[in-house]
Amino acid sequence: MNRVGKNGAIALLCGLMLMSGVGTAQAQQKGTTQSAKQSTAKVSNKVSTDQVPQIVKEVSPSVVGIIGKGDVSQVNSNSDRYNLVHGTGVIIRSNGWIVTNAHVVKGLKNATVVTTDGKSYKVKEVFTDETSDLALVKITANGLIPVKFAKSIQDTEVGEKVIAIGTPISFSLRNSATVGVVSGLNRGVNASYRLIQSDTAINPGNSGGPLVNMKGEVLGINTMKFAAVGVENMGFSIPTDTVQYVINQLMKYGEVKRPSLGLTLEESWSAIVGLPTDDPLTVTKILSKEAEKAGIHEDDVLYSINGIKVTSVVDINEMFKAYLPGQTVKLLMQSDGDIVIRKLVLSRQGLVLDEESEDYEL
Repeated sequence: MNRVGKNGAIALLCGLMLMSGVGTAQAQQKGTTQSAKQSTAKVSNKVSTDQVPQIVKEVSPSVVGIIGKGDVSQVNSNSDRYNLVHGTGVIIRSNGWIVTNAHVVKGLKNATVVTTDGKSYKVKEVFTDETSDLALVKITANGLIPVKFAKSIQDTEVGEKVIAIGTPISFSLRNSATVGVVSGLNRGVNASYRLIQSDTAINPGNSGGPLVNMKGEVLGINTMKFAAVGVENMGFSIPTDTVQYVINQLMKYGEVKRPSLGLTLEESWSAIVGLPTDDPLTVTKILSKEAEKAGIHEDDVLYSINGIKVTSVVDINEMFKAYLPGQTVKLLMQSDGDIVIRKLVLSRQGLVLDEESEDYEL
C-alpha cells in the first residue's frame, strides 16, 4: 500500500522539455535547464516529505514477534506440522514488558519473543485480560526501546494516514509495514470497548501489533479484522486510552479490577443494530446483593449513570474505566412508571454476553 507520487512531477519535466523547441538554442538550453532543476526539486521535495519510511524505521525496534506452541484444538495440524502459532507485541518498558493481544498468548506454550535485532527471549510471565483482549508479557531483557503512545485519540481524524506494523501470515515476515487511513472512530463492534477502524492491511499474525500515526505515536493495538467474501480492508484496533487503562491495572493488581452494576441489561433493538438512539437499557436480572440493596428490580429501565446518558453496554464499559469496585454511583432509572435515583455500590461482576438473549451481565 506504499504510495509514491513521482509520476506527476516526471510528466511535468517531460512536458517542459518537449515544449522547449521555440526560440534560440541558448534560450532553449537555459529554459530547459531551469525547468529541469525546478522539476527535480519538486520530486526531491516530495520524496523527502514522505514520513512513512522514517516512522517505520523509528517504531520497528519496539515491535516484536511472539511465537510458541498453540492449543491443539485451535491449530490446523494440516497447515502447520509443528503446531506453532504466532502474533505481534509492542515493547512498553525498557526492562522487558510487552503488550499484545490476549488471544495471541492464550494457551501458548514455550512462548518466545524475537526482537528486530534477531535476539530471542523466553517469556517469563503473562498477565491477560480477555475482556479487552489485551495481555502483558515479561521477558528478561534490558535496554529495549519502548514505543511512544499517543495520549489519547481525541485529536485523531477520519482519513488520517496510519501505519500497521506486525508479523502477518509467516513468522519470517516480522516487522512488515502497511499503510492506510483511519476509516472510523468509536466503533462498537464485537468488543467490550470502542475500537478504531482502519483500512491498513491487517492479516493473521498482525494481532498485538501497533497502529501508528504520522507522529510516530501508537494510536492503538491491532486486534481483529472482518474477513469474508466481498469484505476488504476492515481492521480494528484497541485505542491507546483503553490500552493504558488495562496496562496500569495489570501492572498494579495483576488483573483488571473491573467494576460492575451487578445487573443483566438488555440493549434496545436500535442500539443492537447500530442505529442512532436515545433508548435506555432494561434490567432483566439482578445479580448482586448491592443491586438488591439499592432497590433495583427486573424490568426497571436505566437512563444514566452519574448524570451521563448510557444507551449501550459499551457506553458503560467506557465510563467505568474511571471507576473501581466499591465506589458508589447514582443511577437515573424508571421503576413502576416513576423516575427514581438509585445509589448503587459497584461490585466486581464481570461482563458476560448471553448470546441467545442479547443480554449482558454488568
